[in-house]
Parts: sequence; C-alpha cells; structure tokens
Amino acid sequence: MARKSKGDALTHIDSSGEARMVDVSDKAATERTAVAEGRVVMAKATLDLIISGNAKKGDVLGAARIAGIMAAKRASELIPLCHPLALSKVTLDITPDKKLPGCVVRATVKVTGPTGVEMEALTAVSVACLTIYDMIKAVERGVRIEGIHLVEKIGGKSGHYRAER
Repeated sequence: MARKSKGDALTHIDSSGEARMVDVSDKAATERTAVAEGRVVMAKATLDLIISGNAKKGDVLGAARIAGIMAAKRASELIPLCHPLALSKVTLDITPDKKLPGCVVRATVKVTGPTGVEMEALTAVSVACLTIYDMIKAVERGVRIEGIHLVEKIGGKSGHYRAER
C-alpha cells in the first residue's frame, strides 16, 4: 500500500482546506531518483511503421524521447503546486514491444534537492506517450496510452518505494 507523508494528511492542503505549495525550505538537499513507466498500445502494422523509421512525421521514437526529456524539465510549469527543480539527469527509454504490440516508455529522473522527482518522471512518460500518439494518429486513431505509473522512488525522508508487479 502506498504511504502518505505525515500520517494521513494531504501535504498540499493547508489547515483551512486550501491548496498550497509545500514548504521544503527546512528539508536537506539529498540525492533523489524516480522511475516512471507507461505503454502506448497500437496495431502491429503501426508498430512496424515506427520500427522501420518510415512514419510520415519522421523519427517517432527520437521525437518522443526529446519531448519526454523537455517535459520533465518543465513539470513545475504544468503542475500548479510542483516545485521547480534543477534536474541532474533525465533519461527516457522507449522500447518497441511486438508482443504488446506497442512501445514501453520509461523515464528515470535524478536530482539533488529538498523534494522528489516523481512528478517529473511521470510528466516525462506522459508527454513521450502523447508524442508517439501525435506522430502516428494519421495512421491509427485507436492507439491507447495505458498504465502510466510510478515504478520506483529512491531517497528523501520517506525512503525507498517500489511498485508491486
């Protein structure tokens, strides 16, 4: 079961029920890592088009990788209460999977700071998946984006978290 911080209290809600940005000024800057994953499910023929590099819009996986990295760096601009962070590493791995058929998208984000990078990893995966959809929608409108989730979180006060398989 997922652990909430500070007991059962939601950290982005103040005592009067209003949304607020969490004060992390007293927290130590430590190394933190988050890994997120998602899938883009499509027809086998669409996946073959991506793998061959013959999609009309160009290199689908390359564009999605860059889009995901850019999105991680801008998560605080998209998510209202997310802290802006100086990320030290963002990797985006996109693996074609013929059994799915589709692509498995995995982002790993690192920072040395007072708060974690789960939102940055999840944002990276989300935008990379959306970019894949955008680049192939002319060929197949029924593509599905599925299973975006946090796989692992390392560091910080709450320690290590790993999703159950």
